[in-house]
Amino acid sequence: MPQGRRKTPFSGKAKKEQLRAKKQSKDFPFGNDHKKTLLVHKQENVDEEASSSTQKINFQPTKNVSQINKYVLQFHNETKEELKERRELARQSLKKLLEKELEINSENYFLKDLDFPKRPQWSFEMTTEQLEAREQKYFKEYVSNIEAKFNWSDLSFFELNLETWRQLWRVLEMSDIVLFIVDIRFAGLMFPPSLYNYVVNVLKKDIILILNKIDLSPVPLVAAWKNYFTEKYPNLHVLMFTTMPSYNLFGKQSDKAGLQIRRRKGRLRMAAEGTQLLLDACKDIVGNNIDLSSWQEKIKEETFLEFEDTDNVEVGETRDEAIDVGYFEHEKYKGGVLTIGCIGQPNVGKSSVMNAIMGKKVVSVSRTPGHTKHFQTIFLTNNVRLCDCPGLIFPSKVPKPLQVLMGSFPIAQLKEPFTTIQFLAERLDLVKILRIDHPEGDDEWSAMDVCDGWAKKRGYLTAKAARLDSYRAANSLLRMALDGKICLSLMPPGYVNTKGNS
Repeated sequence: MPQGRRKTPFSGKAKKEQLRAKKQSKDFPFGNDHKKTLLVHKQENVDEEASSSTQKINFQPTKNVSQINKYVLQFHNETKEELKERRELARQSLKKLLEKELEINSENYFLKDLDFPKRPQWSFEMTTEQLEAREQKYFKEYVSNIEAKFNWSDLSFFELNLETWRQLWRVLEMSDIVLFIVDIRFAGLMFPPSLYNYVVNVLKKDIILILNKIDLSPVPLVAAWKNYFTEKYPNLHVLMFTTMPSYNLFGKQSDKAGLQIRRRKGRLRMAAEGTQLLLDACKDIVGNNIDLSSWQEKIKEETFLEFEDTDNVEVGETRDEAIDVGYFEHEKYKGGVLTIGCIGQPNVGKSSVMNAIMGKKVVSVSRTPGHTKHFQTIFLTNNVRLCDCPGLIFPSKVPKPLQVLMGSFPIAQLKEPFTTIQFLAERLDLVKILRIDHPEGDDEWSAMDVCDGWAKKRGYLTAKAARLDSYRAANSLLRMALDGKICLSLMPPGYVNTKGNS
């Protein structure tokens, strides 16, 4: 018989610890001190951000910290007490809210004291190091002032990475026209008035607002949002856009319970209607200063072209450029080129809009090497270029559960998803939409019951004990909401009464 020690139980948890220790010994050959400096996700910031603890999203453990993690998302980290309180809240019975509760006024969420950071004063005599030091100091004071005026628990998640804000500064400075893209479902909470005032009154530039994903909201609601922005912001050009028009879909688009079903065709056509509206708006702005006939010809050529969803854009030239977010002195229509800066929060469909505008062929694309959190320059024609800014979350008082539904916070990184399900279930009849049964046969539902009911229907069970996997079910529902399968749309003030009278 083979000799050896008697076998002992080795749990899955112990195995994970063993593999983790083995991996860390490879990744961090310089010992524990080096590991602590790299793996910290909750830390006291003393350099770029304020002294509050931050949560880093998609942080990569690596020795070369300055490059791969330079543009990582950074938000204020929630405390254990806050998370515990929210979990308890998710176990309470749902309170159905009236439709009027979906009406929002952006002024209640974007307060005057919650302005976004702007590039501080500078001079040509300053060196690069002096400018960076001034920006570091300014940003630290900016976050400290917010801390002094507000409680972090009352604020939304917003970007705390100075490097990402530098991307915005550069794009705003070099653009002739600013293109801001929002999701029509949450339009009023995605367009900060402070940015509009800064672009129009300080930079003296034109700004275009694109209401994207209009296929996810009723036509009267889309029209109401357009009227809201037009009346509130007189110098704002408002356009409506969808990258999934009806001719790119087949079959029914929703079931009887209200669950959205959108099946895309195998071969798609370019959604050229929105691009044409954008071109017309740009023509009105630039007048005779720029000849946009080449852009018009490009749209005509590609309007009826069909392509596979996996087809790549045809790029004439790709140039890698060293990143430079220093001050850019703007010269309008420099070199006879129209520069359009594209800005928006994450998950508003900015990439889809950009792809629709780009069409099948662009002249050249310039990308900065490294992480994807950087701006890139795309030449549509020889005299029209797009400057794409990373997705940015502006400071506000938007409730965190609503931010998750808006796509402002990565669902995979969410520590407590159940209060977001509660927010959704109190405004939509999820039980009817999902056609689920109460896991315990009761009449009263909580957010946890909704998750358990969905887990039971989908067969989501935990690996060891085979219990209903509530967390996986919650994540599944949140992704369905983000994709528009479960569709929650906010409304401008007075919409319910106006709809009832009409």
